[in-house]
Formats: sequence, C-alpha cells, structure tokens
Amino acid sequence: MIELRTFTALVMLLFAFSAGAAVKKAELRGVGDVEIPAWFKHSFLDLREDVREAAANKKRLFIYFGQKGCPYCAELFNNNFSQKHIVDYTRKHFDAIEINLWGDREVIDFSGKAFTEKAFAASLKVWFTPTILFFNEQNETVLRINGYYPPHQFLAALRYVAEKQEKKMPFREYYAKLAPPPAAGRLHKQSFFVKPPYDLAKLKSDKPIAVFFEQKDCASCDRLHKNIFKQPATLEQIKRFKVIQLDRWSDTPVVTPDGKKTTARKWADELDIAYIPTAVLFVDGEEVIRTEAFLKAFHVQSVLDYAASGAYKRQPSLQRFIRMRADHLREQGVVVDLWR
Repeated sequence: MIELRTFTALVMLLFAFSAGAAVKKAELRGVGDVEIPAWFKHSFLDLREDVREAAANKKRLFIYFGQKGCPYCAELFNNNFSQKHIVDYTRKHFDAIEINLWGDREVIDFSGKAFTEKAFAASLKVWFTPTILFFNEQNETVLRINGYYPPHQFLAALRYVAEKQEKKMPFREYYAKLAPPPAAGRLHKQSFFVKPPYDLAKLKSDKPIAVFFEQKDCASCDRLHKNIFKQPATLEQIKRFKVIQLDRWSDTPVVTPDGKKTTARKWADELDIAYIPTAVLFVDGEEVIRTEAFLKAFHVQSVLDYAASGAYKRQPSLQRFIRMRADHLREQGVVVDLWR
C-alpha cells in the first residue's frame, strides 16, 4: 500500500510533467545569427561627437538598429557585408555604429538628451530590424532604411548618401535612374484585389485598406505572389482588408483615403515609395504602418495582423507584438518559420 507522502509526491510529479507538456512550444525556425564586424566603430554613443568625428575624416555616420535572432539582420551581415566591394565602400565613406533595439547602454542624442538604447529606438519609431539611419554633417537624417535591402539596392543607398545626392533628389528618384521602371511584362493578379475605379475614400468604412505598390517584371513582386500570397496564413490575414494593387509607375486614377484625386505614380511619389513592393496599411483613412523592404511570409502576416487587430493602439512596438504573436502560435503547436 502506497504511503500518503509517496502518493502526494507522485501526484505532484505527474502534475508538473503535465503542466510542462502543456506549455511546451512548437519549434521556432529561421532565427538569424549576427556578429557585428570589427570595423564597426566602438562608440561612447554621444551622437554629436560621432558625427563630428566622421565629418573630420570626410565620412558620414550611419546607425544600425538590430536585435538578437533577427534573420534580416543576419542577411545584412552575412550577405551584404560579406561582399568585399560593399564593405570597402562602406568603410571608406562611413562610420558605422550599432545600437541594440533592446539594449540599456546610454545614448546621447543630437539635442544632448540621454536615452537607453531601447528608449532611443522607441523615440525614433524603429519598428523593423535592421533599420539604418544615415546622417549628414548637420546631424540631420538624410536617408532611412526600414528593413533589409538586398545588396544591389543597399549599395545604391550607400552611394546616394556618400555622394550627397540628397541635395539634388530624393532616394526614390536616384534609384529609379539606376534601375529604370520596366516597360514590359504585367502585374500579377489576385482574386482579392479590389477592381477599379480606386476610390479609397469610399472604402474606408468597414475594413482597413492595404495598398500594394508594385511594378512589372519585378522579382520581389514575383516572390510576393508566388510564395507569400500562396500561404493560407497570409490569406487569412488578407481577408481582413480591402486590398488595392497599384502599378507604382502608372497614371491610373486614384482617390486617396482623404479624398484627394491623383494618380498611382503621383501618390507613390508623395508617399516616397522607393522599395518595390511596398504595402501601405490604412485604418480609418490614416496610415498605420507600411512594409518597404525585403520581408518573408511570417513578418508580412504579422504586420497585417498588427494593423487589422488594432494591436498598434495597445502595443507601440511592432517587434514586441511579433514576439508575442510567435509565442502564441507556438503555444498552439504551430511551427513558426521566420525565413520561409
């Protein structure tokens, strides 16, 4: 006969095992491994001094915001910064500083105000990693990259800032001259796209609006349609929106959410659309967030969920929302692959 203490211990052990099994999460795949290169500047993070030192060496400053496990950060370092010509150009023309999105080191901004790294990132509304900010000699931001750019476009961004082209034109115009809009081909079609006429002012009542700016003969657009839009998890999020597809370079008539009559090209210019495809998400006629860099399916789905669920009102950090969303899915037994 089992003693009471032995029985109680067995029950507690069984309960602990059951509880542990209940909270066991599904696998998280695609996590990135980042090692900051030795040629990044070892800074005291007084940004005024960093700009002065860069200018004294005829360079400009850029600040990289990243985080542990970020697959897009890993792509930046393992792909872009593994190429000698990109590294050589960067080192010649820039001082590069790393800031941890969740870090606690002290940062002195250009007004002399002290922040922790995470508070500084939050003050700049850094939603994506990597985010890179480029500064001129007057402490002004001349270009901001919200997310990962593939090597050819990243090098174009470096050249734009190093050559001080911001004095002549916005980056979208500079890049368009390097890679002119294609004249051939056609856009992909989807059954969930709203058909013209595109009067977004009349669409803003019952669902958020997702506007996808695309172009013909676009490899990234191909990937969006042939991979990301094929996934059931993406389509579940897409159902929550009224979805508009616009040719970024076309003269297609558009009425914007605030009732302004324009064209796709002019509106894209006003929104400063440089990366293709870019998705701009509107709720009640106001832009909430946009995707304007290379993204895989899980992050596209997460950004759509962030806007459609209203989570942006409660959680100002997109990255915290993504972490919580991934954890919730994994607790339900769903494998989360960040790089699929």
